[in-house]
Amino acid sequence: MRFTRMAAIAAVAVLAFGTAACGKDEPATPAGGTPLTSKAAAGQLKFGVKADQPGLGLQVGTNYEGFDIEIAKIIAKGLGGDPAKNQYVTTVSANREPFLQQGTVDVVVATYTINDDRKKKVNFAGPYYTAGQDLLVKADSTITGPDQLDGKKVCSVTGSTPAKRIAEKYPKAQLQLFDNYSKCVQALSDGTVDAVTTDDIILAGYAAQDAFAGKLKVLGKPFSSEPYGIGVKLEDKAGCTKINEILKAAVADGSYAAAWNATLGKSGTPAPTLDTSKLTNCPA
Repeated sequence: MRFTRMAAIAAVAVLAFGTAACGKDEPATPAGGTPLTSKAAAGQLKFGVKADQPGLGLQVGTNYEGFDIEIAKIIAKGLGGDPAKNQYVTTVSANREPFLQQGTVDVVVATYTINDDRKKKVNFAGPYYTAGQDLLVKADSTITGPDQLDGKKVCSVTGSTPAKRIAEKYPKAQLQLFDNYSKCVQALSDGTVDAVTTDDIILAGYAAQDAFAGKLKVLGKPFSSEPYGIGVKLEDKAGCTKINEILKAAVADGSYAAAWNATLGKSGTPAPTLDTSKLTNCPA
């Protein structure tokens, strides 16, 4: 009886340990797979995306649309999942790393610039697109570039690369920070700030909205290079490498260009050429 009771206790302990090792509600990872492929197969992939960037990541009702959303679908399919089962979680610039670290999301596709500080916290596949920081101003504004921002109110988003660059390189500008760009654009329209700064492709999406068409303009003079990466957990080297393989395949089979044409390409901007030789950010 004593042996039987001890054996039962040991068996329960083994089962408990196994559950903990897999994580609560986490699908098991088979040999040769990765946590991302397992989640894809189980229809449990969660993508962190922006919800307020027209053409890139925009929430409309309960749905999300834009180029980043199409990239997320390509990734899910490449991982062996059903893109229709993707779960999207709204992120803002300041919570992308915490969301990955805490497991709130599995992958971030959210106009996420690759830089050395962030690479200490997460891994980046990509870049899948390279933007440039620019300025959005009123159509009748006399501002022609960042060198004319002294004393001007410039709006950007807390925790963003563009905000950091303005603070460091144009310290005489009066930086106004919100938690999303929609609030910045509305402030510009209302006349409470003089300019909005972030990546040119994001600003172009706002300027093209019916509410602002003809009232706002993008200067078209980018003053940085912003390589957009696809964020995964820092320890997920295999997942990072797999996503780069998926991006290469998407270029080869035309699905990358199709994703662009279905979203940002509607403005008439041709699909960019993705240089797959630069998909080198994953650690060895």
